Amino acid sequence: MKSELLRYRVMANIVGVLLIILILVGVPLKYLAGDGSSAQELGENITTYLGVAHGWLYMIFLVTAALLARAARWTIPFTITTLLAGTIPVVSFWAEHRATRAVRAAQPTTAEPDTF
Repeated sequence: MKSELLRYRVMANIVGVLLIILILVGVPLKYLAGDGSSAQELGENITTYLGVAHGWLYMIFLVTAALLARAARWTIPFTITTLLAGTIPVVSFWAEHRATRAVRAAQPTTAEPDTF
């Protein structure tokens, strides 16, 4: 289960960082910068390309989280909360911490520090 946890943690952090950049940088630049400015173009590029990347990576995150949920035998509410947290900036980091703590509490062998 240690490898499932590591894959989940990596994907949760990647998705979380991309979502923060997308929502807190790209969207404001796209809609708040002056029309035709380089800042608006940057925002457009961020939302277009990073939005697509985040969408695909979120699907991978869902699979890794579902595999971990199955291996760790999470409850359905815990699993759904964890899966949906990837859609809310900053909350995804809380959910990753919560999930990691739950797995390590249930499986003492995963409590060893990992390289991540």
